[in-house]
Amino acid sequence: MNDHKQREYPAKPADVYLFGTCLVDQFVPAAGLDAIRLLEREGIRVHFPMQQACCGQPAYTSGFPEEARAVALRQFDLFPQPWPIVVLSGSCAGMMRQHYPTLFAHDAPRLSQAQALAERIFEFTEFLVQVVGFSRPDRAGPTTVALHTSCSARREMDVHVTGHTLLGALEHVQVVKHGHEEECCGFGGLFSLRHPDISGAIANDKVQEIRKAGAQHVVSADCGCLLNILGRATGPEASSSAGEASLTGEHIASFLWHRTAEVNV
Repeated sequence: MNDHKQREYPAKPADVYLFGTCLVDQFVPAAGLDAIRLLEREGIRVHFPMQQACCGQPAYTSGFPEEARAVALRQFDLFPQPWPIVVLSGSCAGMMRQHYPTLFAHDAPRLSQAQALAERIFEFTEFLVQVVGFSRPDRAGPTTVALHTSCSARREMDVHVTGHTLLGALEHVQVVKHGHEEECCGFGGLFSLRHPDISGAIANDKVQEIRKAGAQHVVSADCGCLLNILGRATGPEASSSAGEASLTGEHIASFLWHRTAEVNV
C-alpha cells in the first residue's frame, strides 16, 4: 500500500534517529557521517542506535518472509522515543514503511508496532525537503551531474522528486536528464548476484546513458545503486573510450555536505 502521496509532514523535530543501512555501514560510512553533519547543522540531535542491522529486505524480496520477520523484529525495540527515523536509502525506507505492516499482518500485537514504526520512517531526501526545508548556499564550483533514484525510492516512496529538488536548488549544479533515468540500475539486491549477466547489461546501459548526457558526476541516495553504477563505470567491463574522464559519484548526503559546508568545516 503506497500512501506516501497523502502523507502529512511534521514540523522540524529536535531529535531524530538515523538508520544507516548495511551498505552505508560496510562500504560508504562517510555518507552516514555527512548525513549526521547535515542534520546537526540544522539544529537536530541525531541518535544512532548501534544495534541496528539489516532492514530485512533481502530476505523478504527473495521469498523468505519468516527470516525477514526475524530481522525486522530486531529493529522494533531500537527506536523507543517517538522521533522520526531518517533512512539513508529509499530501498530500506520502502521496506520499513511499506512492507513491515504486511510482514506482521497476522500478528496483531506486532502489527501495531510495525504500523507505528512505519509512520515514523522518512527517506533522507524526503526528510530534508519536506520536514527540514533544507536550503543552503552552493559554495562549490560548476559541475554537471546525473541523479539516479532506486526503484523503491521512485515507486514505493515517491522521493525521486525530492532528490531533484535538492540538487536543483544548488546554484552551480546542472542536473542532466539521462536516458533510462526511470529504469533499474541492475542492482536489485540479490538479483545482481543471482543474475549477474542481466544485471551487468542493465548497469552498462545506465552508465552509457549517463555518459551520453554529459554528466561529470552521478549522485544517488541509494548506495547499492551507486556502487553498481560506479563499479560498471570503472571496472574491466567499462565501455568508455580511451582518454574519457572516469565517471565519479557519491551519496547525496556527501554531495550536499561538500557543496554547502562552510570554509574550513
